[in-house]
Amino acid sequence: MTAKSMYMSPRMGTKMSPRHGLSFMKPGNLLTSLPGSPPLRRWATRLLGAGLAVAAYLLCLPWDLRNRPETPGAINETSPVTAVGIAALTVSMLALAAYFGFRDRLVWALLLVAGPPATLMYVSFDSHPEPDAAVWPLAWGFFVLVMGVGVLAVAGFARLFRDSEN
Repeated sequence: MTAKSMYMSPRMGTKMSPRHGLSFMKPGNLLTSLPGSPPLRRWATRLLGAGLAVAAYLLCLPWDLRNRPETPGAINETSPVTAVGIAALTVSMLALAAYFGFRDRLVWALLLVAGPPATLMYVSFDSHPEPDAAVWPLAWGFFVLVMGVGVLAVAGFARLFRDSEN
């Protein structure tokens, strides 16, 4: 048996890839359109993207669940949020938005990239004590709007490059 005949399909008489079961790991598949890909690959990629958005939020904006004032009597609570963390979260979310804008539909890019951080931000704001209750819904709405518009803008821009290739 020769190396060439080892990968021949008995039915079709065509060559089969020696890694035909691992075709999703080919580098060329990282930029193919998700709606046309097999369901397992499509949903695994989407779940991985949502997981990366969650991880980016949790790593860049760590939670201080104690919600305590820095000094007794102060009205400002401590916050581990830094400018570097916000910048890192912005860059990672925009990179994910560009990737999913290129590979998937705009709605999925919005849901996968902006949805998980918006949900985590809601949970974080909702965990604050009552004196913050009057302000946090407005802050949450504003930040979700900014995230959504940014994700849609970058995903739409990335989508232009996909359409020019086809």
